[in-house]
Amino acid sequence: MSDEITATVEQRDGTAVIHLSGDVTTFAEETIQRAYQDATATGARVIVLNFRATDYINSAGIAILIGIITQARRTGQRVRVAGLSAHFQKIFGMVGLTRYAEIYQTLDDALAQA
Repeated sequence: MSDEITATVEQRDGTAVIHLSGDVTTFAEETIQRAYQDATATGARVIVLNFRATDYINSAGIAILIGIITQARRTGQRVRVAGLSAHFQKIFGMVGLTRYAEIYQTLDDALAQA
């Protein structure tokens, strides 16, 4: 487990993709919030959180993601999640995140949805 995380925002046809790399823990909050704010500033109505380069998410990380999803829902944005391992897909289901964010195997799958 590392305290290092990066979050880069990429625009793809009106969708903002936030590529996360590193561990999603309490140390990731500022980085993820900043990326979400950058994505929102572009006017994106759909936000995709890409976890392909993420190996670890703890309970504090889940709380951060709940906060992002809550903010997005308040502003009418849709949140999609891509690239989660099977383990974290199960965790997201257990904590109820799958009710508020659409889960896709790959980034391409998430971007292909209307």
